[in-house]
Amino acid sequence: MAKDLMRYDLMAQDALRGVVRQALLKAGAPEGLPGPHHFYITFRTTAPGVDIDPTLLEKYPEEMTIVLEHQFWDLNVTETGFEVTLKFSGVPKYLKMPYSAISRFHDPSVGFHLQFEHDGAEDEAGFPDDDPKPKKGNKSGSGSASSGDGGDGAQVVSLDSFRKK
Repeated sequence: MAKDLMRYDLMAQDALRGVVRQALLKAGAPEGLPGPHHFYITFRTTAPGVDIDPTLLEKYPEEMTIVLEHQFWDLNVTETGFEVTLKFSGVPKYLKMPYSAISRFHDPSVGFHLQFEHDGAEDEAGFPDDDPKPKKGNKSGSGSASSGDGGDGAQVVSLDSFRKK
């Protein structure tokens, strides 16, 4: 079989990251997340373009999962990434990430799940550092975090601990 010089695998992942972008745009609309929808977004904390509080980076040195559900603020979705403010232990923290840093996206309300492979070439597209910070405002959604146990980045984060019982 011939070598895939077109890199269809990367094109497909880029297209699927567009699905994440569209979901975030809906979440950022004035009416917020529709119905029971909510998102678990896992991302590489040290990927180029990621901006997180140093205390979060220390706690999650490789990968972190955030939850957008009931309390999130300042969601700003762009062509290359998004920014949001979430509370961690009651303290608001600003997060910024390019879509290329996302390794998993899950909406458990409908069983929708995407998993992305990391390719260093994706990091070049990054999130421009000159994007302005979003305007202040409230949005409904919630923040929490989880992390894999280190290793090679192929960690599975159990979402059961985040589910309401």
